[in-house]
Amino acid sequence: MSNIGIERERFALFFKALSNPHRLALFEQLTSCCSPGTHCSINEATRSVGQLGQELDIAPSTLSHHLKELNRAGLIEMERKGKQVMCWVEPSVLTSLSNYFARAL
Repeated sequence: MSNIGIERERFALFFKALSNPHRLALFEQLTSCCSPGTHCSINEATRSVGQLGQELDIAPSTLSHHLKELNRAGLIEMERKGKQVMCWVEPSVLTSLSNYFARAL
């Protein structure tokens, strides 16, 4: 498969994962730490699963499923720290999405 085909597959996975309203809300929570056009550090943008779940009215198992889907699509990173699971969006993911939409204009 060509690089263009691989990139297209990657974005298809992104958009498929974000097509669910709960997953989109979670992604928005993780990317809302800074004002548009600015970059925040990973530490500022990292939230625990518990923090993310407070804003959504869904069962913990459903929250876990949605976070795993975002992670599987490559949109978020997850890491266990003691009893908590921390989640964040790598800046390179946002850059990729921004570049994708900039090309579409």
